[in-house]
Amino acid sequence: MAFIDPFRAANYLEGETLFQWKIASSKGGACLASNGVSFETLPLKNVLQEFFDIVVVSSSWTPEIVATPDLLAALRKWARAGSLMAGLDTGAFILAEAGLLVGKRATVHYEHLSAFQELNADVEVSEDIVVRDGNRFTCSGGIASCDMALHIIDAAYGSPLAKTAAYYIFHPGLRAGVSQNPGNIEAVVRKAPEAVRRAISIMENHVEDCISIPEISSQVGISPRQLHRLFERDVGKSPALYYRDVRLDRARGFVTQTEMLLYEIAIACGFRSQVHFSRAYRARFGIQPSADRVEGRIPFEFRAWPLHRRKGKRLAEDTP
Repeated sequence: MAFIDPFRAANYLEGETLFQWKIASSKGGACLASNGVSFETLPLKNVLQEFFDIVVVSSSWTPEIVATPDLLAALRKWARAGSLMAGLDTGAFILAEAGLLVGKRATVHYEHLSAFQELNADVEVSEDIVVRDGNRFTCSGGIASCDMALHIIDAAYGSPLAKTAAYYIFHPGLRAGVSQNPGNIEAVVRKAPEAVRRAISIMENHVEDCISIPEISSQVGISPRQLHRLFERDVGKSPALYYRDVRLDRARGFVTQTEMLLYEIAIACGFRSQVHFSRAYRARFGIQPSADRVEGRIPFEFRAWPLHRRKGKRLAEDTP
């Protein structure tokens, strides 16, 4: 709805139907969104022979499941015909699977950025909320879907209509070049001293090839003891523990959003062994990575387990 509403507003403001849309899925019928709302969709076969100026892909939590050969073939067909191709959040995974983002810049929600980059070395991954590269548009989902729609209106009919539509739906405007995570650092530490922020940046750039805390301290220009003191004061945990959590957070994206083998994930996130990785993963998230791979694909609101369970409690005891 966030994506469609700007087009509705543009039609209303111009007093004519500039945009029309159809919603289709592979099989058609009711399609349940992750917020529990159901949409009626047309079968893909019913629209295959039509030409669309704009083709937008949305897939939510499991893009690899819905990326069927028929859908990929249809997307390639529309792209060859000259359609503008766009992906809402994980829809970019499907565009990439169809080979439509090779050599292009693209983005997805920050939760999936690492997985997207790992799976698509031929795509330049961006952290911006909206990315346009030629006739390819991608966005990070959520309200950024509205931003992408406004940029498409801008491309089709010009900035005045796009800005008027944004004003009409009370959106800030045509946001461009806006990062999902300014400074590439969690909000809780954005006001931390420069040394801490630089150390965190180093950690985030050395997930697979881990480096020692003394080496990080040397690069930052302070002693390990001073770095430890700053982290404890401004972040609430030691540099070593924060570094471990950076790696585990990256690993969780791989576990829940890719089909990578668990030992491959362990190596990609700097763990010496899969056993060590599994123990650390369970300590942080309260669930084994093998179980999280299944349950993590269920939208968070629908899961039967909380993100952080009480220590020592089994899953069955915490499930209502």
